[in-house]
Amino acid sequence: MAQGYVRSSDLPQVIPVFPLPGVILLSRGQLPLNVYEPRYLNMVDDAMAGDRIVGMIQSIGLAGERPPLMRVGCAGRITSFAETSDGRYLITLTGISRFRIATEIQTKAPYRQVRADFAEYEHDLDGPDPYENFDRDHFLDVLRPYLGGRGLDIDWDTARAAPAEALINSLSMGLPFEPAEKQALIEARHLHERNAVLTALLQIDGAGHSDEDLPPSVQ
Repeated sequence: MAQGYVRSSDLPQVIPVFPLPGVILLSRGQLPLNVYEPRYLNMVDDAMAGDRIVGMIQSIGLAGERPPLMRVGCAGRITSFAETSDGRYLITLTGISRFRIATEIQTKAPYRQVRADFAEYEHDLDGPDPYENFDRDHFLDVLRPYLGGRGLDIDWDTARAAPAEALINSLSMGLPFEPAEKQALIEARHLHERNAVLTALLQIDGAGHSDEDLPPSVQ
């Protein structure tokens, strides 16, 4: 159960959104954010004064003040907050549930707000997916050449021990995929489907790298 929310109807139906291409949030995932634009500082102030919920969603491009939005994002609750000496906010959003935009609300607020439809993703509130059939060995074999080809590394002991959902979702959020690829990951309805998308993306990118090409840390 996420933050006491049991049904999609328990969640606020109008939420502020933080559009950011290349960034996604998933249920139970944690996303640190460095907030410095005045409109989003205002958004955080308002969220902290209310239910502390902000929707992360990708924008399509960066042109203009109101670029088009992807249709599916994820609502998160501000679970960590700090203010820096130069007026920035350092926050952490913990994912609650994905949503589909029903409509964008016209508002006088400087930040954007949407009417969010959570019904399609109500199962996000059920708790972690145990994914008992997860083939971890195959997944890690696919992950190694991807990371090595990009000069990246992870804590492999943690990767071998982490629950399947935490591993798949943290990599989906953290790896530097293109926005369209990130969107495919967030829209994958269930964890086994997200694993299939993530594995395919890793295989495509890592196909040109063999173990001989990799630094020792990822072999």
